[in-house]
Amino acid sequence: MADEVLYEVRDRVAVITLNRPEYANAQNSAMTYALDAAFGRAVNDDEVAVLVLTGAGRHFCGGHDIGTPGRDADQSFGRQAVLWWDHVGKAGADARYAREMEVYLGMCRRWREIPKPSIAMVHGACIAGGLMLAWVCDLIVAAEDAFFADPVVRMGIPGVEYFAHPWVLGPRFAREVLFTGARFSAERAYQVGMVSRVVPRASLESAVVELAGQIAEMPQFGLALAKRAVNQCEDLMGMRPGMDATFGLHHVAHPHNAEVSGHSLAGLDARGMRDSRT
Repeated sequence: MADEVLYEVRDRVAVITLNRPEYANAQNSAMTYALDAAFGRAVNDDEVAVLVLTGAGRHFCGGHDIGTPGRDADQSFGRQAVLWWDHVGKAGADARYAREMEVYLGMCRRWREIPKPSIAMVHGACIAGGLMLAWVCDLIVAAEDAFFADPVVRMGIPGVEYFAHPWVLGPRFAREVLFTGARFSAERAYQVGMVSRVVPRASLESAVVELAGQIAEMPQFGLALAKRAVNQCEDLMGMRPGMDATFGLHHVAHPHNAEVSGHSLAGLDARGMRDSRT
């Protein structure tokens, strides 16, 4: 694993920490593959019963890396999530489609299928790509200071690549979140069923440790089967084909932006997204 992700086992719980705090844990490819390695390590360790995903510093995750000095969209990493050619050296939509199918949609689907229960321990910002990381976890425990948003419609893009919005938010609130790009609180996320529990910031870690300990006492194979059962039911509700359809719409938006504005993200970086908030 790279330094972008930290890994620690406490009792029977693997604590996996996003570790780019100076950039609000913005997710570059190095972090994605380090995260995949950490998840794989936990899955293959018989002493680990539950995984906890959290972020170092003030925030859980500020989203995809769209402008830090460590942005590595032009680099190649090991192919793991999908069987497709590498994006490096490809032109136009070919390059972006290949990369985003691998490091965003493909990796998230891979992590959703982890047979061990996972808990996202969220504080501070959980924005866009950060939502994807939280949503692949089975449970989300949020601090009272946590806030969430998917503001990428400001770029003319219909939501992040792992498009779970209608299933985790419900169709009505999903529309509001996407149409406004506005932040919503941990309490609102709890009300719509996205978040399992909301606790004071000072109690976040202890609450997650207690919950993970309760889960760890359950039979491991039973947990794996129960998780798979719920995942299969979500997919029967249309989650997987819905994501496939929306991923295609996502990749209409990028070339449209490039034709209209000369930039696939409509000229917006992290600062521009922040400044465009209403």
